[in-house]
Amino acid sequence: MRQARCLAAAGAREVLAVVNSETAAAIARAPLILPDSLKLVVRDTANSMETLFEIGSRMPAGWFLATTVDAVLPIAELAGFAVLAQERIARVAQRGPGAVLGVVRWRGDERPLFVDVSRTGVIEQVGAETGEMVTAGIYFFSTRIFSYQARARQERLGALRQFLAGLLRWGVSLEAIEVQNVIDIDEAADLKAAERMLQRFETGR
Repeated sequence: MRQARCLAAAGAREVLAVVNSETAAAIARAPLILPDSLKLVVRDTANSMETLFEIGSRMPAGWFLATTVDAVLPIAELAGFAVLAQERIARVAQRGPGAVLGVVRWRGDERPLFVDVSRTGVIEQVGAETGEMVTAGIYFFSTRIFSYQARARQERLGALRQFLAGLLRWGVSLEAIEVQNVIDIDEAADLKAAERMLQRFETGR
């Protein structure tokens, strides 16, 4: 629900959230009032790549802002990323990037997706064994990436990170924008850190 509010604050007219049936049942049992902009799509997808494809099947042609549910960042940070991503797209229109990825300096996350980024902000590699920059869980995607859906399945890719690496391998340009304040929720301690960060940036405490 917080991610939906953040996306709406960043300018999204509608927010689609793909949740599995177990999560949908938990939402139905809880005394929650969903944001008006939020539309739940209940699908037991096989992996994160298929979740993205489910979104793609419902998305009109163009660009859309996406985030994983476990990437927690201040609303202003997400909105700023959306603005910078659109500016980047306008500058590199001739190259036609398929996506702009939010990246952050690695801080010891357990399952990082390392990316190599050039000085001009072009992503040169996805999925290196080590590095300084990792994906931040926020994306500005072109719906053109879904033209590679059949190829991804043919190659038996099974995760969003594999699909991103595949796009680069297939010649799709990917751009990067560094964000400063984002926490990937992997364990209970990360929740506490995220709460402290949001108190600092969104309540001034």
